[in-house]
Amino acid sequence: MLGAILWLLVYGLVLGLLARFAVPGKDPLKVWQTILLGIAGAFLGGAVARLFGVFDGDDTVTSGEATTAFLFALAGAIVLLVLYRKLVQKRPITGPDA
Repeated sequence: MLGAILWLLVYGLVLGLLARFAVPGKDPLKVWQTILLGIAGAFLGGAVARLFGVFDGDDTVTSGEATTAFLFALAGAIVLLVLYRKLVQKRPITGPDA
């Protein structure tokens, strides 16, 4: 159980950091906010991937499915970060004010 929680925290941190790297500009997010961004992005990306029927629904995960899941999770974290900037911080995504 502890290993799963630690894995989730590390996975969320990596996804959050990659999302922050992908979107230009400074983000005043703390480490725990970056982890939550990554975890929420993984849930959003997983929901979208299921909606599009990317996964076949069996219990075995192939390497292609794992890569696709990671890319969908990263895309979900990027979308959430963009929405956070636009709706909460009320600042542009690109340009000098980003």
